[in-house]
Amino acid sequence: MKTAEIIRELREGTGLNRRQFSEHTGIPLRTLEDWEAGRRTPPEYIPRLISYQLKYEALVGENKQE
Repeated sequence: MKTAEIIRELREGTGLNRRQFSEHTGIPLRTLEDWEAGRRTPPEYIPRLISYQLKYEALVGENKQE
């Protein structure tokens, strides 16, 4: 799977649009758009970092609700 597809799937999994995801992760909107369109390729560790961030936030959010 291409990096662009991975990043798009991570974003879509959150239910956020590109602008919201950009603000949430701190990734500039134009950079995110370029990555998803395949015009630029991020370093290969970026999708992993985004995934870890989202998983961490989900875990922390679950613990706060208890």
